Amino acid sequence: MPALASHRKPRPRVRSAAPVVGLTSAALATVTLLSSQSAMAAPAPKPSIEDVQKKVDDLYRQAGTATQKYNQAKEAADKQRTKVDTLLEDVAKRTAKLNDARRTLGNYAAAQYRDGALAPTATFFLADNPQSFFDQTHLMNRMADRQQQAVDEFRTQQAKASKQRAQAVESLETLTESQTALRTSKQNVQNKLTEARTLLSKLTAEEKARLAELERKKEAEAKRKAEELAKKQAAAKKEAERKAEESGGGTETGSGSGSDSGSSASTKAEKVLAFARAQIGKPYVWGATGPSSYDCSGLTQAAWKAAGVDIPRTTWDQVNVGTRIATADLQPGDLVFFYDDISHVGIYKGDGMMIHAPKPGANVREESIYYMPIYGSVRPA
Repeated sequence: MPALASHRKPRPRVRSAAPVVGLTSAALATVTLLSSQSAMAAPAPKPSIEDVQKKVDDLYRQAGTATQKYNQAKEAADKQRTKVDTLLEDVAKRTAKLNDARRTLGNYAAAQYRDGALAPTATFFLADNPQSFFDQTHLMNRMADRQQQAVDEFRTQQAKASKQRAQAVESLETLTESQTALRTSKQNVQNKLTEARTLLSKLTAEEKARLAELERKKEAEAKRKAEELAKKQAAAKKEAERKAEESGGGTETGSGSGSDSGSSASTKAEKVLAFARAQIGKPYVWGATGPSSYDCSGLTQAAWKAAGVDIPRTTWDQVNVGTRIATADLQPGDLVFFYDDISHVGIYKGDGMMIHAPKPGANVREESIYYMPIYGSVRPA
């Protein structure tokens, strides 16, 4: 038996490979985990200065849009508040009339209670003087007529008071909605401006210098385009004057027919520009209408008001006032609107330049109309 045992084939050691496989898997898992952690820990690429400029400009534009929504909501709230106050005053007056009618009815009712009520036949037979009965009956009929009038008046005043109270309640609800929209728009403006300021605050001194250089280039390009427009307008005016001289006509280029209307338009434009120039240097404040600060549409509204022309509060309404004008045909005093959402407006002063209230942190100033994408232009009067 021992001899047979010496020739037994050894059993293979298959378990010796298991630890190697386990170690390899663990190592791979560790490498994968470390790689994932490294990827997650890697900071996001910093935006370029061009991207920052674009983002900031877009945030200011969005703030401008929110400002117009705020102006719109504020105007609606102010009008609704005036309407509510008027209705409440009317309700108070109507209630007083209703109370007067109620007192009159009360007096009649009290008198009937005190005097009692006899049947007409009984009153006739008990009367000492039949003629006095007829006189009294006639008087009572007249009293009954006045009582019926008092009842009718009471019902009329009651119905009118009820209707006005319902109108006042409805107007108060509308006012509440307008005030809610006002708060929402205000918060949106503040959020956009905060986001823009936060983005700018994270820039290094070198990045701020590069951003300022990009702004200078943008302004220079806008000014170049303004100068081109000024040359084209000057050439067009000279050609119009030449043709007018050849035809023996006048050289008036103002709007309207005849020299009187042209002179009137020119006078208004001069007043608009005189007012606008006087505001240069005053700060932009969203929602402001002067006299110490303005937003863009607040400035244009105030300038045209100085010329005796009332225009709406928001850019969205101002763009629909007056006559549409092509950019090539702009004249001093015209309003130029910007961006697809019509969220900004300026006053054309000539030579491709405008006076406008730009954005938070800036003052009313002169600038090329090509600094922002033009939507269109109008001549209010």
